[in-house]
This record gives sequence, C-alpha cells and structure tokens, in this order.
Amino acid sequence: MFAFIISRLLQALPVMLVVSFISFAMFAYVGDPVAIMLGQDFTEEQRQALIRQLGLDQPFFVQFGTFLGNAVQGNFGISYRLSRPVAELIVERAPATLELAFTAAFLALAVGVPMGVYTGLYRNSWLSKFFLTFSLIGVSLPTFLIGILLILVFAVWLGWLPSFGRGEVVNIAGWTSGFFTWGGLKALVLPAVTLGLFQLTLIMRLVRAEMLEVLRTDYIKFARARGLPNRAVHFGHALKNTLVPVITIAGLQLGAIIAFAIVTETVFQWPGMGLLFIQSVGAADIPVMAAYLMLIALVFVVINLVVDLLYYAVDPRLRIGKSGGH
Repeated sequence: MFAFIISRLLQALPVMLVVSFISFAMFAYVGDPVAIMLGQDFTEEQRQALIRQLGLDQPFFVQFGTFLGNAVQGNFGISYRLSRPVAELIVERAPATLELAFTAAFLALAVGVPMGVYTGLYRNSWLSKFFLTFSLIGVSLPTFLIGILLILVFAVWLGWLPSFGRGEVVNIAGWTSGFFTWGGLKALVLPAVTLGLFQLTLIMRLVRAEMLEVLRTDYIKFARARGLPNRAVHFGHALKNTLVPVITIAGLQLGAIIAFAIVTETVFQWPGMGLLFIQSVGAADIPVMAAYLMLIALVFVVINLVVDLLYYAVDPRLRIGKSGGH
C-alpha cells in the first residue's frame, strides 16, 4: 500500500508541473499589473522600481522558476489588485469554499444515493417517475439559473432565506465557520442546494443504472434462491457492488464542486476562493489566478489518490488481484 501511494505521488508530480507551467504561461503577459498596483498617478522611476521588485524584468523561464520555487514553499507572491500575499488571501477564503463544497457534496450523496436505490428497486412507481422528472430538471438547468430561481422564490417572494453573503460566522482556531450560527446556516442553504443539485441528480441516475444492472446478475438470482430476505439482497449484495462507480463519480464531482463553485459563489456573493478568482480575472491579477489553478489541480490529484485507496476498501477483487500480482 505504501509503495502504491508513493507511485501515485510520483505520477502526480509531472501533472502539477504541467499545470503550473500552463497557468503561469497563460497569465504571464495578460494586462498590466504595474499600472493596476500603482494606479493612474506614478512616475517612470516608480514604475521601473516596481517592475524590478516584482521580478517582471526577468526572462519568462526565470520568472517561472522563481514562481515554482516559491509555490512549493506556499508563497504565491503578492496580489496585484489587493497588494497582499496571495497565500494569505487563499487561507482567508478557503474555509468559505470548503464549507460550501462539502455541504453540497454531503447533500448530493445523502439524497442522491437513496433516491437512486429507490428508483432502481421500484422503477415503475409514481414516486420513481417523479424523481426521474426532477433529475431531468436538475441536469438540464444551468447552475446560475437555478441559483437565481431559488433566490427569487425563497429570498424575494417568501423571505425565508438570505440572498447573498455568508451570514454570521464564528472563528475557531483561525477557521471561520457558519455551522454554529443560525444566520450562517440559513445563508448556506441556497448556495449549497444550487451547487449540489447537479451532482445529486447525476449520482441518483448513476446509482439507479447500476442497481438495475446488478439486480439482473446471476449472483443476485442465486442469493434470492438461497432464501435471503430482500433487505439483505438489496443492501448487502446489490448496493455494495454499485459503490465502486459511485465512489469514482463522487470523488471527481467533489473536485468539480470545489473547482466550479465560481458560478455559485458569484451568484450568491459567497466570499470564497471562486469569487476571489473571478474578481482577479477582471483585474488581471496573475498571482491569484495562477495560485488558484495550481490549488485546484492539487485538489484533483489528492482526491484521485483517495478514490484509488477507497477502491481497495470497497472492492476485494482489487486486493486479490494485487496480492496475486506479487
């Protein structure tokens, strides 16, 4: 297992190098960061001094090498727009994004898996047909439209939930969270539902398709022939064998939720990393954009590693195959 983890990490290094190079190359010459930081009134001496301070007078690969060396140490430079360390900005915004992403992922799994199991077991019931119709809506509508509709209904018409912001938060050892305040929980509902709805419907349809396929296999027929109760057949045999593709999709979708929370955070003005990225794009804030892309790539690499490890815990065939190979 240890050798497997090491091999995966070694495979991840070229991926991170390529992503860091592409992110830096894409944004290295976009806009004029010096003009953004100095404003409108500055002298040529001030301009040249800032160029030297930022290292923008160096060749491209020298700048990239400096950027990469600093990034390994967690130093992504200074934000051109806010004149603050990028790492400090990310640390400030990360709790909001992670809180929103994990809440949306939990909602998608907690609701999507039971709905998928039910529609797979009782595919001709009226409730299953309702769930499938609901899933079509969730898959078809774009995220920003879902968010606007939820704001219109629950914030404007009914006035039950706030339409923007994170609400009241508490600081616990440097980590801000809205889970412990009523205002924070209310502010979390609409963006979490908006962000998790597509993943919920995707997981529901995946679990349904896998359940329908597994229920037709010979070992399920054999389990029924042995006289096992439906509960044991459905949950002890059928559901367990649908978990491998579900783990794959759920893991990748968690990365996608974190990466593509940009739209949801923009619609609800959620103070997370996605909103910071959008604001940085408008100001050509290169260090923030490059750091965000590298961070998202790292998230996907870590999630893929965790998914691979979960395969071993869920599917015994992989462990047997690995042992046989040795």
